[in-house]
Amino acid sequence: MTRYLPVSSKNGDVSEEVQVGAPRARNRWGEGERLRGEILAAASRLLSELDGEDGLTIRGVARAAGIAPSSIYQHFTDRGALVVGLAEYEFARLRTAMEVAEGRVESGDVVGRVRAMIHASCRFAVDNPGHYRLMTADGPPLTASGARPAGPLIDVVDLLVAGFARCAAAGVALRVPAERAAVIAFVGAHGRVALFPNSTGYTDADSVLSFVDEFVSLVFA
Repeated sequence: MTRYLPVSSKNGDVSEEVQVGAPRARNRWGEGERLRGEILAAASRLLSELDGEDGLTIRGVARAAGIAPSSIYQHFTDRGALVVGLAEYEFARLRTAMEVAEGRVESGDVVGRVRAMIHASCRFAVDNPGHYRLMTADGPPLTASGARPAGPLIDVVDLLVAGFARCAAAGVALRVPAERAAVIAFVGAHGRVALFPNSTGYTDADSVLSFVDEFVSLVFA
C-alpha cells in the first residue's frame, strides 16, 4: 500500500506530502481495516473544523490522515461512499456513548438507565453538531410496506426500545408500547437538539436535558 512520507524536492523545498500530517507507520499485511478506521477518524476530526460536510473532500481527509488520496480510494469508491462510511462511524460512536452512559447507572434503576442513554445522545448531538447533521440528514431508511426499517439510526433507536422494554418488564407502566415509546423519546430529543443552535437564552446542554426529561416523562403512565 503506497504511503507518502515527508521528502524534499530537488531545490530543497518541502514537498506537499509533508503537509498532510505526521508520518504514520505502515500497516502490516491484513491491517487494511485499521487504515479504514484511521481514515474515518481523520474525517471525523476534519468535520469538527468545518461548517458542514460540503467542505469534506477526499484530499482534505487524506491530508488529515497523513496518507495519499489514492489510499482512501482503496476503501471508499468516491466522496459519497466516504460520507456514508463516516455517518456509520459516527453512529457507532453515538451507540457506544449511550451504552457507556447506561452502564454507569445501577441495573435496577431501569428508568434512570433510559434517561442516561437519552442524555448521552443529546450531549453527543450538542457537542458534535456537524456530525449529528450528517448522521440525520437523510432521516430513517425507506423500507417496503410491512418491513421493519434497518440501519444505524434504527440501531440507536433499538437501544431505547430495549431500555423501555426493561422498564415495562420491571413493572414501570408505559402509556404506549416500548417500541413506540422509544420513537417518541428519540424524535422529541432530536427535535429539541435541532432547535438548540437557534434557542435564545438556552445555550448549554443542560437546558436541552431538562426539556427532554419532561418530554420523556410523558410516555410513562
